[in-house]
Amino acid sequence: MTENNGYIVIKAEEDGVNVIGLTRGTDTRFHHSEKLDKDEMMIAQFTEHTSAIKIRGKATLQTAHGNMTNLK
Repeated sequence: MTENNGYIVIKAEEDGVNVIGLTRGTDTRFHHSEKLDKDEMMIAQFTEHTSAIKIRGKATLQTAHGNMTNLK
């Protein structure tokens, strides 16, 4: 992972979008969560502690791999 590839931009497309960071290692656990309202944006980063990010709700994502949405 290069330095800039670890960042993602999350834009909430509705109120109450949950962004949950999951730990790296043998036990995957929640370690951080945020709730975004419509049109709020968050910049998140994969780190030595964060291996996955779970997003619940309608959002648009911008990553090093491209843009995606889950608006259906």
